[in-house]
Amino acid sequence: YNMLVHTVYFWLKNELSQTDKDSFKVGLNTLKGISQSKATYIGTPSTTDRPVIDTSYDYGLTVIFENMADHDDYQVDPIHKAFLDCHMDKWKKVVIYDAD
Repeated sequence: YNMLVHTVYFWLKNELSQTDKDSFKVGLNTLKGISQSKATYIGTPSTTDRPVIDTSYDYGLTVIFENMADHDDYQVDPIHKAFLDCHMDKWKKVVIYDAD
């Protein structure tokens, strides 16, 4: 029984308005509606002050899948595609870590 932990970090463009930032957060939350995910967590950097913690990103997204097939279905889900279409112009960098 292997779970896949899909973690995505987003660095938003500096020039975004507060409205754009709020819209991005709303968009992230729509991803919770994709049925293939077992759990979805969204957050901003912790205020923990330790040198080993990267706090340079704006939002972190962690999605738990039961298997790789669910991950692959998630990637082509209309909700995920709509998120990308509406919001990918808002980030300057994205980094993904997948662990199983």
